[in-house]
Amino acid sequence: MIMHKIPIQNPTNLSSFSFHFNPRIPLKFHHLPFPSKSSKKLTFRFLCSSQPSQNSDSSSNETSTVLSILHAIPDWADSVKERGMKQKRSLYDHEKWVQHRSSLRHIRHLLSSLSSRVILSLVPPVIAFTSVAVFIASYNSAVSMHWLPEFFPVLRASSLPYQLAAPALALLLVFRTEASYSRYEEGLKAWTKVLAGTNDFSRQVIASVESASDVLLKKALLQYIMAFPVALKCHIICGSDIATDLQNLLEVDDLAVVLSSKHRPQCIINFISQSIRLLNLEETKRHILESKISCFHEGIGVCEQLMGIPIPLSYTRLTSRLLVLWHFTLPIILWDDCHWIVVPATFVSAACLFCIEEVGVLIEEPFPMLALDELCQLVHSNIQEAMANEKRIQVQVNRKRKSRFKEHTSNGWPTFSEDRELG
Repeated sequence: MIMHKIPIQNPTNLSSFSFHFNPRIPLKFHHLPFPSKSSKKLTFRFLCSSQPSQNSDSSSNETSTVLSILHAIPDWADSVKERGMKQKRSLYDHEKWVQHRSSLRHIRHLLSSLSSRVILSLVPPVIAFTSVAVFIASYNSAVSMHWLPEFFPVLRASSLPYQLAAPALALLLVFRTEASYSRYEEGLKAWTKVLAGTNDFSRQVIASVESASDVLLKKALLQYIMAFPVALKCHIICGSDIATDLQNLLEVDDLAVVLSSKHRPQCIINFISQSIRLLNLEETKRHILESKISCFHEGIGVCEQLMGIPIPLSYTRLTSRLLVLWHFTLPIILWDDCHWIVVPATFVSAACLFCIEEVGVLIEEPFPMLALDELCQLVHSNIQEAMANEKRIQVQVNRKRKSRFKEHTSNGWPTFSEDRELG
């Protein structure tokens, strides 16, 4: 009987390929007159596994290169958007309001379109869906001109479902944007209360603390009050440098304690509370000052709630998914009526609808849209001015009091001269 051996190139490397090699298989085919298919298959596996997988490495490198190219435009658009989010906003004055309502604003806004982060962030989806429209238009044209086999169908569909679904998509976009604007308005109201509370708190401290022994503590307390809005701003805005912002408001040792704390605004509130306890005040005045801290706690709660809890994610995902499906199928729906005009039609539709959705996403996080740096600086300058004018205002008011009120008679009625002045 003829014995046939399974060809093995390098027996010494057999142990390294034990996963593909079954020692019982050669025994099963020793009596076959010719090598079977299974033995050839075994030899093929062995030969392939003994060679380095250069093809797989090259294909993986090509895949990573393609993915990096596809990610280049979205990464660029995201970097433009995030750079715009970190840009500091400015408060409006009379000149800016005049420019804002100018009749030339439309031309100015059109010319600045290429520098708008909202428009630049739309580049990836608009390019993607316009490319889909070009592909579908090219395919349908090739089928219509019989450049492809006859079994390839023309991609077309009735526009009636789109006409029925268009109002629902429009309402969804409106409600999504309205929900984002309500968050923006809520954040603005929260910061208005914080800044108004800061001004009121500082006024109460300036008017209530009169003891000469509390001069230094009073100055430190006013510094803590001025530092709270800045600490809250740095707490809710990513990328803020709290050490730089507070270095002119707090002393070095106080700043070190604040920076070492995990919750910086709460740490400054603790400084304020301890300072109030050490002041030489009546209990009534002390309770009034302590009650002013509640507006700070309320501001922290509202800001952290807006930062930590977005609009329900199902709402955002539904809007995004409907927009994507809408523009993927829009060229098919419009082909019979528009033919190659589906390309500019898809471009315009994607630019408009995704722009509305993008605005809603941007204002969903309200605090980067507010001019918080200038608002904090405005509060700081107001308190500094009140501290500088405190003595001068007191002297002026006392002088007027002495000049307007004369001596009273024994029965408590004002004299004739006083009565004449008051008349």
